[in-house]
Amino acid sequence: MTETQESVVRLDEADAVFSEAVAKADGERINICFQCGTCTATCPIRRFDKTYNPRLILRETLLGLRKRVLSSDVIWLCAACYSCTERCPRGVRPAEVIRAVRNLAVREGHVHPFYRMQGSAIATHGRIFKEDEFINEMRANMGLPPLPPVNLDDVTKVLGYTKIRELLTAEKKE
Repeated sequence: MTETQESVVRLDEADAVFSEAVAKADGERINICFQCGTCTATCPIRRFDKTYNPRLILRETLLGLRKRVLSSDVIWLCAACYSCTERCPRGVRPAEVIRAVRNLAVREGHVHPFYRMQGSAIATHGRIFKEDEFINEMRANMGLPPLPPVNLDDVTKVLGYTKIRELLTAEKKE
């Protein structure tokens, strides 16, 4: 699909209540965005990755393009630096809107593979990486003690209480 084709908005794809769902999920000021582009111009991530465009995420959310927004890998690029929020002339708080979009994406099974990988590592090792002798040798060379052992039973309990395991293994809702 070309970039022009992707920018076409089909009314049959629009979800009239999507922006309201985002507003209720901590993005309550999204409806006052007038698409000035200050969020995108301010964004440090945008300087390095031209595919990241906070204004476009907000616009597609306002248009009700639920499937397009929630399944996009681009929503996961936000560094939550809040530069956009500090400079937004309308006080929309784009970083919070994007966080709300991410939360909805996770609830609907759209979890970026990177986060699934991290969650799996935490469930398996209790950390985002497997502890090995190399890590502890590096720590010793820096004058640090070895990493303390992880109680995987406690990690499993936390993952159970928070339902993270279910979120990471959930299938996408269509």
